[in-house]
Amino acid sequence: MDEFSLSILLFLIVIGFLAAFVDAVVGGGGLIAMPALLFTGMSPQTALGTNKLAGTMGSGTSMISFLRHGQINKRLVFTLFPLAFVGSVLGVIVVQRIPPDILEPIILILLVVVTIYTLANKNLGSLSTFQSITRKVWLVGALVAVVLGFYDGFLGPGTGSFLLFAFIFLGFNFVEAAGNAKVLNFASNIGGLLTFIWFDSIHYAYGLPMGIAMIAGAYAGANVAIKKGSAYVKMLFIIVTIALIAKNAWDYLM
Repeated sequence: MDEFSLSILLFLIVIGFLAAFVDAVVGGGGLIAMPALLFTGMSPQTALGTNKLAGTMGSGTSMISFLRHGQINKRLVFTLFPLAFVGSVLGVIVVQRIPPDILEPIILILLVVVTIYTLANKNLGSLSTFQSITRKVWLVGALVAVVLGFYDGFLGPGTGSFLLFAFIFLGFNFVEAAGNAKVLNFASNIGGLLTFIWFDSIHYAYGLPMGIAMIAGAYAGANVAIKKGSAYVKMLFIIVTIALIAKNAWDYLM
């Protein structure tokens, strides 16, 4: 798709801000951004690459906001950073050869499990119970970084939500988990972006302005999350995961 439309650009700028706001808090911004990019007529690979360009700009902004407010366990997540990066590179390479829709039923099941578990545990993520980086924490974190990094490069939507849930499982509260998730999400975005650039699968005329809008949305979203606290993040997390379930179910059944 080579043609350029000002009306489509304005549409993507608005969508980019909204997607980044949600993504900065609980992930799932791809749920909003990807359908909008596909609506423009891009191929799935170009839409994924363009989303990765804009998303990298947004996730980097929200990561910096959480860092500035001390809501990130730097020792843990920066150790896991290269694993998410490598996982994402592998995911992009595979998606150039295999249709990503093979993952849809698996992702749908995982989203349902995550949502039920979150709703069933009312105090989940309300308080931080994380104490130290044990061998178990590092091994679980390493597995999560590689697997979700790969998924982010391969398909993408919902990565931030899965990362957030993984950090809650390790004992962080919702705000800390959101901050930690942003670091690994930024790592996978960088890895994916560089690989999509290699495959020339990015529409820069739409991706760069959308990315600037995502910077604004990510800054606003991260600061709202930090100010509102864990209860707000948990509520939005449940809403986004239910929306992800609905979209994945629709795509799979239709």
